[in-house]
Amino acid sequence: MAARNLHLSRNRTYHVYILASRSRNLYAGVTNSLKRRVLEHKKGLVPGFTRKYRINRLVYFAPFADIREAAQEKRIKAWRRKKKLALISRDNPGWLDLAADWFDKELKTSRSLAPNGGKDSG
Repeated sequence: MAARNLHLSRNRTYHVYILASRSRNLYAGVTNSLKRRVLEHKKGLVPGFTRKYRINRLVYFAPFADIREAAQEKRIKAWRRKKKLALISRDNPGWLDLAADWFDKELKTSRSLAPNGGKDSG
């Protein structure tokens, strides 16, 4: 069983990440594909809280080689807001979108194909 678990996590990187909206609403998650997951958030493909409040700016992430380590770090989700703000401010004082230039081509294409050029009507 241990060999199977080792094989599953051998060539994979997991990430704990925090997204923020412009008004600093926060969302924390864990993924095995950070670029894919962030792109899904940026395109509004993730239903619920993040899409409703436009939480799509990557402000923090940490890589892990083992899913168990990443799952432990997922405790960030349960942290109080003040502690999350301190973590982000320590590692990313300008609250920059760390994925700002990752998807220029993908986002331009999806916006141009979307109704209203990808702009909300409301």
